[in-house]
Amino acid sequence: MTKPIIVGVDGSTSAHHAVLWAAREAASRKAPLHLVHACLEISTYTPTPLPRSFSEALREQGSDYLVAAAERAREIAPGIEVATQLVVGTAAETLTTLSEQAQLVVLGSRGLGGFTALVVGSVALALAAHARCPVVVVRGATGNCEPSREGCVVAGVDASPASDAVLEFAFDQASRGGAELVVVHTWNDHVAESAWAMAPYVALDWEAIEAEAYLLLAERLAGWQEKYPDVVVRRVVTKESATRALMREAAAARLLVVGSRGRGGLCGMLLGSTSQALLHHAPCPVAVVRAV
Repeated sequence: MTKPIIVGVDGSTSAHHAVLWAAREAASRKAPLHLVHACLEISTYTPTPLPRSFSEALREQGSDYLVAAAERAREIAPGIEVATQLVVGTAAETLTTLSEQAQLVVLGSRGLGGFTALVVGSVALALAAHARCPVVVVRGATGNCEPSREGCVVAGVDASPASDAVLEFAFDQASRGGAELVVVHTWNDHVAESAWAMAPYVALDWEAIEAEAYLLLAERLAGWQEKYPDVVVRRVVTKESATRALMREAAAARLLVVGSRGRGGLCGMLLGSTSQALLHHAPCPVAVVRAV
């Protein structure tokens, strides 16, 4: 059976945009769409037990969210298979567990429980770090606008094990959407550069390092361009920071694809600093792909 695309639903504007994005993606992939709402059993988290009717009201509200989301999904993508599920538990834990049997988990950047000062919610960050499949956090140029469906697909590539998984996801998205693929590789390590600057008697051949970066990117892309000859690829090799380069290219993108942890990540970190920064600030949906 085809694995489903799972969407977290909580009645927020952000979740609404996620449902629309996921419905179109389900139609493109010919995959079932699984809408999930996690509802906390509030009485178990309060010093004084609340009336049973309160928990029932929360479940009824969750059911209403799911019904409305299913209607929107069927309107935007007629013919797709849509299922709904109301779960008692936390959103992050529920979606992480369900991700083991999904091909993709989609959610909004910030739900109803988010503080207004936060540009990405804790559930989105938790899923990006722990999900067992790619996670797409649906963002627009502003918090209340639906993301653009036009533009290119941007992928961030480095020497980490996740890069092949990133390219596979990005090429597939670009091919099915008829979009240009922009592959960004940043070759400068600012920490190393600062260290070398403190040792003036050691000269580095920066042109040779840049040439090596172009060669690395060409080797990374070779097999994928043969597999997806229909995809037009634009290569960007730059010395600036990965976050800055990817943000610039994402301004005209429909999707930004990054790995969960890059070459500079510490072993104990499940989500790298670049991925976190992009989840907070990117002007388009961000897909976080884990190394297989």
